[in-house]
Parts: sequence; C-alpha cells; structure tokens
Amino acid sequence: MFHTVEECQSRVLTERNKINAILQSLPGALLNVADDLTIATVNRQAEDLFGLSAEQIKSINLFDLITLNEHDRAIMRDAFLYKQPIRNQEITLNTAGKKRWFSLNLGFFSEQESDMGAIITLLDISEYRELQDTVANREKLVAMGQLAAGVAHELNTPLGNILGYSQLIEAQPANQDKVAEYARVVSGETKRCSRIVQDLLNYARKEQCSGETCDIGQLLNEVIDTFINCRMRRYGIDVVMLLPGEPLMVEGDCGQLDIVFTNLLQNAIHALEGVANPVITIRAMPGDARYVRVAIEDNGPGVPEELRSRVFDPFFTTKDVGAGTGLGLSISQAMLAKRGASIRYDSEYTDGARFIVVLPAIDMKRVGNE
Repeated sequence: MFHTVEECQSRVLTERNKINAILQSLPGALLNVADDLTIATVNRQAEDLFGLSAEQIKSINLFDLITLNEHDRAIMRDAFLYKQPIRNQEITLNTAGKKRWFSLNLGFFSEQESDMGAIITLLDISEYRELQDTVANREKLVAMGQLAAGVAHELNTPLGNILGYSQLIEAQPANQDKVAEYARVVSGETKRCSRIVQDLLNYARKEQCSGETCDIGQLLNEVIDTFINCRMRRYGIDVVMLLPGEPLMVEGDCGQLDIVFTNLLQNAIHALEGVANPVITIRAMPGDARYVRVAIEDNGPGVPEELRSRVFDPFFTTKDVGAGTGLGLSISQAMLAKRGASIRYDSEYTDGARFIVVLPAIDMKRVGNE
C-alpha cells in the first residue's frame, strides 16, 4: 500500500512539474483567477509584465492588477458576469511607462455560475501592431504614388491637345475665326484637366450622392469628335457608331464617364497599330429597364487568353516601356464600381477586342412622376 502511495505521489509530482514547465515556457503572461477574482498563481512572464513577484501578485484583485480603459474594462466585466470566454481581444496596458498592446484570452474552469475560476493569458503584440502601422503607412505611400501616376496618365491626352491647338494658334495669328475656334478647344481641354484632377483626388474620399445624370449617346458623340479630330483621322481608323435615336440616361458624372471611354478608345487605337482597314465600333443599347450597355470593339488582335485576367490590374500594360502606365483600365474599373456600374472584357468576341460597360439606367418617366 505504501509503495502504491509513493508511486502515486511520484506521478503527481512529475505531472505537476510538467504542467509548471509548460506554464513557465508560455510566450505570454498567465494568470490563474480564483472564485473571488483574486490572483491564485502566475507564471514568470506575468511577474516580468507587472514588475512584481509571484507572492506579491497573489491575492490581488484582478481589476486592481490590470488597469484597463473603460471599454476594455467593460468587456472583462461582462465576461465574468455572463460567463463568456474571450478570444484574442486586443487591449492596451501601460507597462514601464509605455503603452503596449496585448492579446487577451479568458477561459473558465467550469460552466457553473457560482464558479468564477478562470485562466487569463496576455500576449504582447505591440511589435505586430507596429508592423501593421508600418504596412498601413507604406500602403498609403503606394496609394499616393498610384494617384500621382494616375493624374499624369489621365492628363497626357488633354495636355497634348492643348499643346497642339496652341501651336495652331501661333501658326495662324491673323485668322481670327480659326484662333477663336482653337482657343475654345484649349479652354475646354483646360477645364477637362481640372476635372480629371478633381475626380482622381475624390477616389480617397467618401462620396455623397450628387444626383448627376448623363446622356450616354451625347457623351459618346463628343468623345468621338475629339478623337476623330486629333488621332483617328491621322491613323486612318474608321469609326462605326451604333446608337439609338432616343436619349440613354444613366446615373453618374459625364466627366468621369468621359475618362472611362477615353481610356477604352486609347487602348483600341493602340491595338490597331499595323492592322489593315482598322475599325472601331461603338454600340450603346438599353440592356433592360435597369441598365444601359456600351460596347467598344476593335478589329485588332485582341487580348491573349493568358493575359485577360490581368487587364484590370494596376500598372499592367502590354505597351512598350514608356508608352503606357497600365492605369487606364484599373482607374476606369474603380470609377465605375463606385457607381454600381461595371466593365469587363468580352472573351466570347473573336474578331478583335470588345469591352462592355454596364451602367445604371434612369427611367425618365418615373423621375418625372416623382
């Protein structure tokens, strides 16, 4: 009998030592909370955290030992009041005069309401939080760089038009009619530059509903007129416009939709380089009562299948170095997504490339009744 008792004592001591070794090797502080919410036992990490010995910490009330802000204190209080475990709750503690972040976990020994015995672990995650802040700051810098590159990308076309028409004004100073016409173009392109900058800066802001509407047919005609005068005639590209006779009103700012269709046309013009009998076809049609579909097609080589999943990625471009930034489609997609619209590459179109823009339609009869 005595031999059996000794063996049991030896096994108990061995298991106790194992458990103690596990507790002392934990990466975080451990607190054993008694039924009266006083501290029963702690590990070495807890002693280091609070700057007290195990004997000094024992019998201290949990809420006296851990100084929490009101929000974290309420979470801890509710956990004991309603016997709710806590999993990876981030809290802040002032240790050694410095504010540090901890991940708090709390588990109870039993489900009985009268039994308040619990285990609390506190893992210092301050370095992880600092890393998160560093990553967030870097993401902000990347976003600023993308915004700056986007501004430069979008301003290239109107600035090129301003330069070209300014040179025409210099070349024909005596022809007042032409000078007035060219000056109007320069003025319009300058306003377009200002609008582009403002639109791009609005990306990072929470937008309010402006209630603006746009006639897609009129907008497409204006965009095409600009391109025919500036580039399509020069490259011998034919344009086919398939627009309905009635207005197609959609939600959104015409200025931002101008950027979207300008980006699509610029890509189409680039894709038609070296193509015999180049043609760009623009179709606008009501999809149903809720949407308007606009398709821009070209008879170029199309987008290779292995690249189609990447065409909307920022900075992805198939153009030569220095010929494009790869932001046009990604900026267009971001603009449309904010307004419940969408853009996609039509992989079923085999005669070149086709991009389809789907825009929220406006029922003018319903608007008039309201």
